Amino acid sequence: MAKKEFSIEVGGKTLTLEISAFAEQANAAVMARYGETIVLATAVMGKHDTTNDYLPLRVDYEERFYAAGKILGSRFMRREGRPSEDAVLTGRLIDRTLRPLFNQNIRRDIQVVVTVLSYDGENEPDFVGLLGASTALSISDIPWGGPVAGVRVAKVESGLTVNPTNAEMKPASAGGGEARDNGFVFETFAAGPESRISMIELAGEEAKEEDIIAAFGIAQSEINKLIAFQKTVVSEIGKPKKELPLFAPDPALRTAVEAFLAPRAEAAIYNANKAEHEENLSKLKNDLFAHLKETFTTPENPLGPNLKGTEFLFEEIIDGIVHKNILEQEKRPDLRKVEDLRELKGEIGLFSRTHGSAFFARGSTQALAVTTLGAPGGEQLIETMQTVTKRRFMLHYNFPPYSVGETGIFRGPGRREIGHGELARKALIPMMPTSDVFPYAIRVVSEILSSNGSSSMATVCATTLSLMDAGVPIKKPVAGIAMGLMMNEDGSKFKVLTDLAGAEDHYGDMDFKIAGTETGVNAIQLDVKVHGLTPAIVEQTLKQARVARLKILEFMKTVIEAPRAKLSVFAPTIITLSINPEKIGAVIGPGGKMINGLIKKYALETIDIEEDGSVFISADKLEKAEQAASDIRALTKEYKVGEIIEGPVIKILDFGAIVDLGGGKDGMIHVSELKEGFVKLVDDVVHMGDVVKAKVIHVDTDGHIRLSLKRMNE
Repeated sequence: MAKKEFSIEVGGKTLTLEISAFAEQANAAVMARYGETIVLATAVMGKHDTTNDYLPLRVDYEERFYAAGKILGSRFMRREGRPSEDAVLTGRLIDRTLRPLFNQNIRRDIQVVVTVLSYDGENEPDFVGLLGASTALSISDIPWGGPVAGVRVAKVESGLTVNPTNAEMKPASAGGGEARDNGFVFETFAAGPESRISMIELAGEEAKEEDIIAAFGIAQSEINKLIAFQKTVVSEIGKPKKELPLFAPDPALRTAVEAFLAPRAEAAIYNANKAEHEENLSKLKNDLFAHLKETFTTPENPLGPNLKGTEFLFEEIIDGIVHKNILEQEKRPDLRKVEDLRELKGEIGLFSRTHGSAFFARGSTQALAVTTLGAPGGEQLIETMQTVTKRRFMLHYNFPPYSVGETGIFRGPGRREIGHGELARKALIPMMPTSDVFPYAIRVVSEILSSNGSSSMATVCATTLSLMDAGVPIKKPVAGIAMGLMMNEDGSKFKVLTDLAGAEDHYGDMDFKIAGTETGVNAIQLDVKVHGLTPAIVEQTLKQARVARLKILEFMKTVIEAPRAKLSVFAPTIITLSINPEKIGAVIGPGGKMINGLIKKYALETIDIEEDGSVFISADKLEKAEQAASDIRALTKEYKVGEIIEGPVIKILDFGAIVDLGGGKDGMIHVSELKEGFVKLVDDVVHMGDVVKAKVIHVDTDGHIRLSLKRMNE
C-alpha cells in the first residue's frame, strides 16, 4: 500500500511517522515507531453536533498483550479486559496534553485512540503515543490548536538524559519496589505546544528545584524541535480544517445575564466559608433563571424562553470576575492573600483496631488515611503489557460523592481516582523503608471526607502521618501542595496562587501539584486550561510551593514528630530468615506438606519464601513465629565436620544409636564411635531419651550425618 514516512532523531534514536491506508476510514491515522515500539494513533470526528453542554472529547489508550509477545489474563479469559493502572495513567497523560488546545465551544464528538501494536521493552509508548496522536489531529480536518509534543527527561549520575531506555534507568528492588540503582534523582515527562509546558508528570527522590527547571528547559527545546517536525508533515499532507459551528449563547441572553449579574456577582463570590460561597452562587443562579424566565416570557411565547446557554454565561462571567480581581487586586474568592495557606489540622491514632490512621485537613479539604501492614505475600502482583512485577507499597485513593455534598453511585476507581492515588504513591515511594529493614507489605487507603481543592496533596500529608502512626520507619515526612494560576488572555500578566482551593481550581488556569520533603521534590503533576506555561511561571510556582511545603511539614511535626517505635498489637509479627536457595524445596516439602504443616502447627498467618532464599514468617504472636523459625533453621541447617551437636537419642540399633537433630533430621553414632574400646551393647553407653553431645565426623552428599562421642575431646 502507498505510504509516506517522516523521520527525526530524538534522544539518539530515530522516530518515524508513517501515514498509509491503515485505518483509512478515520479522519486521520498515524503509525509512530521509536525503536521497536510502535503505536497506531487515530483521530475521528462525528458527523453531527451533540446536545452536550461541554466539548465531547474522548482519548483512549489501548494496551495489547501481543505487542509485548505475551499471553496474559486469567486462565479463563485470555484477552484484554479492564485497562491496567499503567494504561489508565498513560491515557490521562495524552488526554491532559491534547485537551487544552481544543476550542471548548465545539459540540462535535471527537475521539482519539492510541493502540500499542509493538513494545520493545525499552522505549515507553507514552512518548510515541502522544506524538502520534498530535500528528493525527494535526494532519486531519479536525479543528485543533496543536501540534504538541512531549519527552521524558531523567537526571541520573551521568546527568540529564532525553528519553532514557528502561535499561538505562536500571530499576532496583529496594524501597517500594521502584527504587533505582543508577544514581537516580528524578524522571519527568513534560509536554506542551511550542514554547510552553502544559502537562508534567515527575517522580523523583528529593530533586532540587533548579535541576527540575533545567530539565524542563531541555524538554522544551526537544518539544519545539518535534513541533517543527510535525509542521513539515502537515505542510505536505495536512487537510484543511473543517469550519464547525461553535456553541454561542444568544446575544440578547448574554446582555440580560450580564446586566443581572453586574451588581450582584461579587457579593456572592467572596466568602471565606466554602459552604456559604457555594450557597450564595447557587441562589444567585436560581434568581438569574427566575429573572430571565420572567423577562423573556411574552404573550407570543407564554411558555418562556429557551435559556440554553445561561449556565455557560453564568460561569463565564464569574470566571472573568475572579480573574480580574486576582490579577488587579490579589483578591481571592476566600479572601486569602496569594501566598497564604488555609488552616491546617491533623490527628493520628483515630482507630484502635487499625494498624495506623491519620486525619489531615487544609481548610475544608479533609483526608483520612488508614494504614494496613501485612505479610510479604500481601504484595500486589502487577501484570501489564509492559511489566510483570510486585508492588510492596500500595496507596489507594477514594473520592466518595458525599465529599462534595452530592449523591452518587459507588463504583470502582475511575481515571481520576487512579491518577490521584498514583501521584501520592510516587511522592512517598522514595521515603519508604527497604524490605530488609521493614519486610511488611504496606497498604494505605485515603478516604476523602471533604473536598475543596487539592485532595491528592492532602492525601500525601495524611498518608505520611498514618504511616508514622503505624510505626513504618519512613526516612522523612512528605507533604504536598497544589498551586493555582490566574493569567490574562495574552499571558503578559499572571498570579501564582498558593494552596489552590475549589473555586480557583474551577475558574483558574492551572492545577500544579508538588510534593516532597524538606530537602527536595518527589512528585509533580501539572494540568492546565490555557495554552501552556512560560518558564517564568514554572519557576515562580516551584519557588512558592517550596515555601508552602516547608510550612506544612513544620505543622505535621506537631502532630507526630517521628514514626512510632512499636507497631500496633494488631499488626502481624514478621521474622525474616535467609536460607540456602537449594533448601527451599525442603522447607516447602512434597506438595507443600512441610510448609503447610508448620503453618498449622504454630497457627501462623503465612510463610513466604522468595527465590533468593529469604523466608518471612508471619504470626499474631512473636513466640509462634520464633518456634517456626527454629524448625526452619533446623530443617535447613547445613552440618559441617567437626561441629558439636546436641540432641536426644530416639532409636537404639544393634550397630549404633540415632540422635534427633531437629527439623526432621537425624544423625547416627556407630557403635565403634560410642567410646574408646570394645562396646558389646549400645545400651551399655546410651539409652533411649538420653540427651547427648556429639561431634559431626562425616556428611555425605545425600545429607546423611555420622556422629561420634569418643572424638568429643579431639
